[in-house]
Amino acid sequence: MTREPRRRTPDELLRAVQAEEAATSRGRLKIFLGYASGVGKSFRMLGEASRRRERGQDVVVAAMQPQVPAEISAVLSNLEVYPMIRSGGVDVMDIDGLLRRRPSVCVIDGLAYDNPPGSRHPTRWQDTEELLSAGIAVISSINIQYVAELRDQVAAITGKPVRETVPVSFLQRAEEIELVDAPADEPPERIQRLAKLREIALVLAADVVDAQLAEYLRQHCIDQHPGAQERILVCVTPRANITEMLETGRIIAERFHGKLTVAYVRQPAISDADRLALEEKMATARQAGASIEILEGADPVAAILSYARAQGVTQLFVGHTQRDGLWPRLWGNPVEKLIRGSSGMDVRVFPQAP
Repeated sequence: MTREPRRRTPDELLRAVQAEEAATSRGRLKIFLGYASGVGKSFRMLGEASRRRERGQDVVVAAMQPQVPAEISAVLSNLEVYPMIRSGGVDVMDIDGLLRRRPSVCVIDGLAYDNPPGSRHPTRWQDTEELLSAGIAVISSINIQYVAELRDQVAAITGKPVRETVPVSFLQRAEEIELVDAPADEPPERIQRLAKLREIALVLAADVVDAQLAEYLRQHCIDQHPGAQERILVCVTPRANITEMLETGRIIAERFHGKLTVAYVRQPAISDADRLALEEKMATARQAGASIEILEGADPVAAILSYARAQGVTQLFVGHTQRDGLWPRLWGNPVEKLIRGSSGMDVRVFPQAP
């Protein structure tokens, strides 16, 4: 009896992609991806450059922002900075000089910058592509607001549109992409906005990995979908913002080939208005194609956690409001209890109606 070959895991496929690309003449691209200004992606990028230099690689800084903070200047002082040249009154990368110098690695900040008219290439990312094609590895950084296909989506959240962009197709050619998270002590007014931006960045990073694997599978005629599985549980209350919770859950479930479930815990001692609100929200969830679960239990938090563990839920979506209600009076703050009991699950808190 012939045994079917073992299907390779996504990690094994990715290692195979990287091994094959290492054998080609094209330089390797690593991108540090930020989802907000000031998260430290340039510092992380230069830290990577310093470590490579310490390992004996020939590293030069080919382009940096014109003004950098003191901590960045301190790291730059220990790296070779290749001079930029003036063109049209602005500094641009010296592509010819870099090709003659032929370092092992170039560090390129400001990936989305446009070059002045008459330059070798219209944009800095196209300059970067030429260096990669010449076999020079590149370490770079970018915020998601400068990704062309995400520009409008991010601007709707931040209120800050941008003009200069990089196409996502360029990022998808990266061998490595590293998400740089915001500091944990962000002020409360930024947390909700950053959560949405982080979500977009996570999906983009996953797209880059999937693009690598999909190309490898295509080239080797392998019929295998490597997508990850996410199980998202949306916990509904009468005042839950079901529209936003469902939309966010749907995007993640579709992107990561996961399952979206909407649930609430049956509570007999609720008003007719709250019962009607729950029915309307569950009807909305059914129309969106989500699975529906009605849970039972004297302690709503315990019922949700029990179901989530049994179903292997990876993400919990919950609503939170300062308004007093049945749960806080009976059981304390339910969100805090869910977070304490949700080991192994990500908990996403959405603001509810007042």
